[in-house]
Amino acid sequence: MQRKRPEDLRSHRWYGVPTLRAFGHRSRSAQMGYAREDYAGKPVIAVVNTWSEINPCHGHFRQRAEEVKRGIWQAGGFPVELPAMSLSEPFQKPSTMLYRNFLAMETEELLRSHPVDGVVLMGGCDKTTPALVMGALSMNLPAIFMPAGPMLRGHWRGEHLGSGSDTWKYWDELRSGRISEQDWEEIENGIARSPGHCMTMGTASTMTSAVEALGLCLPGAASIPAADAGHARMAVACGRRIVDMVWQDITPRSLLDARSFDNAITTVLALGGSTNAVIHLVAMARRAGVPLTMDRFDELARRTPVLADLRPAGRFLMEDFYYAGGLRALLSRLPDLLHLDAVTVAGVTLGEAIAGVSCVNDEVIRRRDDPLVACDGLAVLRGSLAPDGAVIKPAAAEAHLLRHTGRALVFDTRADMAARIDDPDLDVDADSVLVLRNAGPQGAPGMPEWGQLPIPKKLLAAGVRDMLRISDARMSGTSYGACVLHVAPESHIGGPLALVRDGDLIAIDVEARRLDLLVDEDELAARRAAWQRPAPHYRRGWGRLFIEHVTQANEGCDFDFLEGDAPTDEPDIF
Repeated sequence: MQRKRPEDLRSHRWYGVPTLRAFGHRSRSAQMGYAREDYAGKPVIAVVNTWSEINPCHGHFRQRAEEVKRGIWQAGGFPVELPAMSLSEPFQKPSTMLYRNFLAMETEELLRSHPVDGVVLMGGCDKTTPALVMGALSMNLPAIFMPAGPMLRGHWRGEHLGSGSDTWKYWDELRSGRISEQDWEEIENGIARSPGHCMTMGTASTMTSAVEALGLCLPGAASIPAADAGHARMAVACGRRIVDMVWQDITPRSLLDARSFDNAITTVLALGGSTNAVIHLVAMARRAGVPLTMDRFDELARRTPVLADLRPAGRFLMEDFYYAGGLRALLSRLPDLLHLDAVTVAGVTLGEAIAGVSCVNDEVIRRRDDPLVACDGLAVLRGSLAPDGAVIKPAAAEAHLLRHTGRALVFDTRADMAARIDDPDLDVDADSVLVLRNAGPQGAPGMPEWGQLPIPKKLLAAGVRDMLRISDARMSGTSYGACVLHVAPESHIGGPLALVRDGDLIAIDVEARRLDLLVDEDELAARRAAWQRPAPHYRRGWGRLFIEHVTQANEGCDFDFLEGDAPTDEPDIF
């Protein structure tokens, strides 16, 4: 591979030419304390840092940014830290999904408008990972992703607590009167003990693992706990590696193809990963110019075993997964299901990256002959209620609900659901199908993680812990239950979910991949004619732009004008 010359660097246009504008760039660099030899003829590396004081998942990123920069200096580059929107999953409302495309656009434009030759992307909290990668794919400068890493295990009275999963579990126990307020407070103070993202196989670990399988992380990077010293060493290594990537002109779109995305999907499925990965990987693939649909997830799910015994589907947490060998150990058990010739940012193939790696705990990472689930870690459903598709995680549901028919109980909004769900007079039983609508990309807005509808209190008290629940919302990757999600088209734009009424029969058959509203077509036609589209939520600003341009869940919820890999002209700096 031919290496670039210093005068071939993109940043040379800003710093290295004899123009008045370059004089300004150099003089302002001197103003910041840099001598010309600090940057002249060297790759300028953006360190896109999504740290903020209200994002605990990235609480260690101030230090990690310094470690990334250390690696860049060591390799002969010039680091420039660029802050970007943090997308704090625990705090940002109505949903960080409303702002994923914001961060993707910001990342793309930060890279386009500044004198940078490559980028280290620092993220991990749920939507930051796909957003950063989407922006980097569109800009297509050499890029490497540095994952935040999972937090340490939670603890309560001798039990390990998992973020999200145990929150929902013990919230139901509190609502049903089985634990006390003091118990609940102790759980609150013990469930999150260190920096880092969720240590269950939620969306955060799902997406960082998917990006490693895509080839955009250093091998093994996604599994390292945030508090482990190995995480700091990995950050330095990212800084060193990106400098070589610039000289070799290794860009995301030169690495990623359909094989890469197959590897990422297979990884998500073998992990029992979050259903959110469907939306994010479809969006990322479209940015890379790779056609990808929900159907590919279903095709690969039929052959891929779930080997990671991780919550919410299994028993263990990401710290256990790391000690068992991490993602490379899991992938080493799937060689026949992976494209081992796919190339990674490390300059080696995926096959080379996992060669010689072994698993040291067969309980955490199961053998192929002893899977947690033989196949179908995820299923894509279609039918009269979801003509463009919906998703479910069968392993997280009680088995009797995977083929079920029940009466619909419809909630028009989340506020409506919150007001009525615990009413002792609610007309509901264990066979009912809870339906939430107006929770999709436009309807919520932003498609929040409202898909794990709560079990009515009177049913909790009777011992019910799972029911069939259907919505056009998403669900936290840390959640569980018989929840059908991402129903498309969404109800807010007139999808069939908008036409469901209390008492209608809904039938699901996961094996047959069906989800149907059992109402005759004449009745549905009359309801459709009477339906009126709700008023938009926003009339100005980002919200209006979002509503006018966001695509549906099956299309990745990207903006219609951002999809594809068409180039954008470089800025005129003269």
